[in-house]
Amino acid sequence: MRFVSFTHDGRASWGVLQGDQSGGEITDLAELAPTLRAFLEQGGLDDTARDRIGAITDSGSRPILPVESVELRSPIPDPWTVRDAYAFRQHVEAGNRARGVEVPPVFDEIPVFYLTNPRSITGPGPVPVREKHLDMLDFELEIAAVIGRECRDVTAAEADGYILGYTIMNDWSARALQRQEMQMALGPMKGKDFATSLGPWIATRDELTSRRIESPEGERYDLAMTATVNGVPTSEGNFADITWTFAQILERASYGCTLGAGDVIGSGTVGTGCYLELNLTGVTSRWLEPGDEVVLEVEGLGRLANTVVLS
Repeated sequence: MRFVSFTHDGRASWGVLQGDQSGGEITDLAELAPTLRAFLEQGGLDDTARDRIGAITDSGSRPILPVESVELRSPIPDPWTVRDAYAFRQHVEAGNRARGVEVPPVFDEIPVFYLTNPRSITGPGPVPVREKHLDMLDFELEIAAVIGRECRDVTAAEADGYILGYTIMNDWSARALQRQEMQMALGPMKGKDFATSLGPWIATRDELTSRRIESPEGERYDLAMTATVNGVPTSEGNFADITWTFAQILERASYGCTLGAGDVIGSGTVGTGCYLELNLTGVTSRWLEPGDEVVLEVEGLGRLANTVVLS
């Protein structure tokens, strides 16, 4: 299934998308719960939940909305928590190599992550930023896992079963603010807390079965990832190249900590997936400006298009 959240005639809702962003149709599922997160909190996407969805989609008892008639939002617009990891070695190595330093040994010991602001989630469309954010404003090409049901102290061997599915994530970064605050070694916050874009849909794990790569550490997927800025090809990677799997990240995140249905975990930037890395390695020498359109695309997960707007 492909879950979406949207606005139609001034009303926010959610549903299941058949097809994609060009010519697809949405079955409105608001009668099951007010939001996707609220629906998942009833017990996750188990057989009963699938039957309830199927009863509506098969009967046609809810309106079928052409995707072009709605405004797509973040597919999970109201997560309780959002974590972002640092899971692609290529990105970590490139940045450190350009600075003339080695990758810290801790990268191979644990999957690290930070917590960002769940109240700054956006979907496709404009992303408002303030003037200070424009000092070295950057995008980040990522994939996010969405938790399907509450979990705590899970092992990597069982963690994939708690993942509802995957979506595209753009972890917007104000690098000048980030550089200043990182001098205190507390992690990023003001450089990150103003916007995180998700969308356009969540593809459930069964939707991606044909591209799944099993491993003892957890699943990966052979899904090409690309980014363009104003139509110019900028980044290219693959979900399969992830070093720390989402199962391993979830094991770490849930240790002594409860994660809820709808919580989001980002992968961190794929190799070549941001201007910071590309500038450090001499590929580019620019940052984002108002009016720039950033388009992230991942096979099976759609096209997340955002435009920078000075607010």
